[in-house]
Amino acid sequence: MAAGSVIRVRRRSARAILIDESGRLVLIKRTRPGRGTYWTTPGGGVEETDATPEAALHRELAEELGATVTHASQVLLLSSPSPDGLAIEHFFVARLVSLDESQRNGPEFSDPGRGTYEVDRVDVHTDGLTAVDLKPAALKEYILANREALLVEVGLAG
Repeated sequence: MAAGSVIRVRRRSARAILIDESGRLVLIKRTRPGRGTYWTTPGGGVEETDATPEAALHRELAEELGATVTHASQVLLLSSPSPDGLAIEHFFVARLVSLDESQRNGPEFSDPGRGTYEVDRVDVHTDGLTAVDLKPAALKEYILANREALLVEVGLAG
């Protein structure tokens, strides 16, 4: 990119490396029509009404999981370019305080064409994550390389 060029941001999202009290990652197992099953971290788009990416994270966790969290700290920033702009993902590590699936809401739960969003948990202490197709792949690599530090960051080790 040339000096002084303007970078157009197409999408900004906030996602959680969410860890429960037992040291398990709380993930979303996605099954979509016409695609293989994969896992993703909970979270979603930063909206204009969100004061910060962290505010978007808390809103998205309430919508997707009926969850509240503590110890939220941004630990990773990933980007992917495309012809219509840059997608930026803010990843926060956070400790799960509560989760009530009956409080889940949003368009993804009312449109069967979007597939299923199943809450799943994978133990951070074991190699269980290696068997999961977590998207994006760079996030999976990051978690595997930094699992002890992530546990420390949410107050579960150290």
